[in-house]
Amino acid sequence: MSDTASNRPRVGLFVTCLVDLFRPSVAMAAAKLIEHAGCDVVVPRAQTCCGQPAYNSGDRPDAKALALQTIAAFDGCNYVVAPSGSCAGMLKAHYPRLMDAGTTDYARAAAFSERVHELVSFLVDVRGLRNVPGNFTGTVTYHDSCSGLRELGIKTQPRQLLTSINGLELKEMADSEICCGFGGAFSVKFPDISNAMVEKKSANIAAADVDVILAGDLGCLMNMAGKLRRQKSSTACRHVAEILAGELDDPPIAAALD
Repeated sequence: MSDTASNRPRVGLFVTCLVDLFRPSVAMAAAKLIEHAGCDVVVPRAQTCCGQPAYNSGDRPDAKALALQTIAAFDGCNYVVAPSGSCAGMLKAHYPRLMDAGTTDYARAAAFSERVHELVSFLVDVRGLRNVPGNFTGTVTYHDSCSGLRELGIKTQPRQLLTSINGLELKEMADSEICCGFGGAFSVKFPDISNAMVEKKSANIAAADVDVILAGDLGCLMNMAGKLRRQKSSTACRHVAEILAGELDDPPIAAALD
């Protein structure tokens, strides 16, 4: 990294609701990785929800209000980074769509979206990171979350960093790109379909025969963790940032509701 202490990029960490409420250690791991990539981290206190639940439910006025609040909260940051493909996708792809074209709000949202990145994509694609501070000995497989993969093109980046860790063996499971069945409100509205999807995902995890299942979205991880726990599986669930940063003191991720 060529930045000196006087001109290190200022990165605003968008923590996400699930990380804030259920897994703060993911935010700590993300901050460690961003600093390792030669940046300074700030966590604006004014940030709240990205507005995705309202947006997906058709409540555009509240989603817009949350978007404008978020944009203001991260004013002055060179980049905005989220440890979630789902939230990063909302910030980057959907904020401009909430605003009327040709307005000041649209211009602000468009400029904001250009500074937004998912965590691992930021580390690899923006900062050119090739090594991480984490260490791990064991086998892992990686689940490609829908928003990160399809909205943001995140596929090779996490695998590139994972394979840089000595002692870690990455084993690809079947259908890693297929949805786990969470999908936010989808799992509540269509529980039977959601359960059938996570059943298939857990079978693929079992067939991969690994110590840990990794992903970049906490919602997916809690959904898979819930199914694996009910099946008495010994496979642990971890956010990819925890492995990459070597922040493994906390127990593996559990379901939000057991």
